[in-house]
Amino acid sequence: MSTTNDRAKRQSIIDACRQMNQVGINQGTSGNISLRHQDGMLITPTSTPYDAMKPAQIVFMKLEGSPGTKQRPSSEWRFHRDILKARPEVNAVVHVHPPFATMLAIMGREIPSLHYMIACAGGDTIRCAPYATFGTEELSRHAVAALENRFACLLAHHGMIAIGPSLSKAMWLAVEVETLARQYHGCLQIGTPPLLSKAEIENVRTRMAGYGPPDK
Repeated sequence: MSTTNDRAKRQSIIDACRQMNQVGINQGTSGNISLRHQDGMLITPTSTPYDAMKPAQIVFMKLEGSPGTKQRPSSEWRFHRDILKARPEVNAVVHVHPPFATMLAIMGREIPSLHYMIACAGGDTIRCAPYATFGTEELSRHAVAALENRFACLLAHHGMIAIGPSLSKAMWLAVEVETLARQYHGCLQIGTPPLLSKAEIENVRTRMAGYGPPDK
C-alpha cells in the first residue's frame, strides 16, 4: 500500500515529466525520470502519455536485480538503476532529448567551457558518452563513465542525462545544459568560441556550491 510520501514522489515525477515537455527539453514520451526510493527507485513506465499518467503507474524497482513483469518501466531503466547505484549522493535522474543538446550528441561533441555556468554540471566540460543501443548494459556503462565527477552528460546519437540530489535540481540542470548547448551551437555558426580555463571553472564551481533551486 502506498504511503503519503510514496504518492507524493510519484506525483512529483509526473509533474516533472509534464514540465519537461512544456519547457521544450523533451517531446512526446521519449524522456524518462527516476527517483531514489527506499531500497530502490521509482521510475516512469514505458510509452505512457504524461498527461494521462497516474501515480499508480510509476514503477518501483529495487536497485539490485531487474524489473518484475507486472509493470513495465522505461526501456532505459538500466542506466537509471546503475547511476543511482554508482552515485549515492544522487537521488534523481532525468533523461531527455532536447533539440540543441541532441544535435551536439549526434555530432559526438562534448560541451566545452564556453560559459561559466558549465561549472553547474561539475566540471569544465559536459562529456558526450559513446553511442550504444538504447536500454543496453553497454549504454549504461558509457553513461556512468561519462558522469564520473559530473552531474550531466550527452549520449551520442541519443540525448542528455542530468542528475542531482533532488528532482528539482536535476530538472533545473537539464534546462541549463540545453541552454549551454544552444549557446555553443550558436557560437559554432560564427567560429570557434574562446574557452574559460580549468582553473576558472573550478573557481566558479566552488563559489557556486549549492546554487540552483532548493532541494524538494
